[in-house]
Amino acid sequence: MGYDAAGDVKKGADTFKKRCKQCHTVESGANHGTGPNLHGLFGRVSGTTSGFGFSDANKKAGVTWDGEKLFEYLENPKKFMPGNKMAFAGLKKEKERNDLVAYLKDATK
Repeated sequence: MGYDAAGDVKKGADTFKKRCKQCHTVESGANHGTGPNLHGLFGRVSGTTSGFGFSDANKKAGVTWDGEKLFEYLENPKKFMPGNKMAFAGLKKEKERNDLVAYLKDATK
């Protein structure tokens, strides 16, 4: 199946609340948590959010975040970007990742 831009935003919001919100915020101007604020994520280069201490791996990766890259990253962050600090094993189900990406596209713009 792979990346599908037609994910379910509502289901993605539920996944974010359960799996991501403890570390990340999405609102403009919100503080960073354990992880960076994700507002403006799409089109941004990895490791460049102002005021957050990213790992060298994240800074050096040079990934420009889009739906496809985020879909790949969320499956297994440590495999996608070896050496990153995110303590998250990933989401194995493609549908769940597509829904989360759809939510993040909507919530971080």
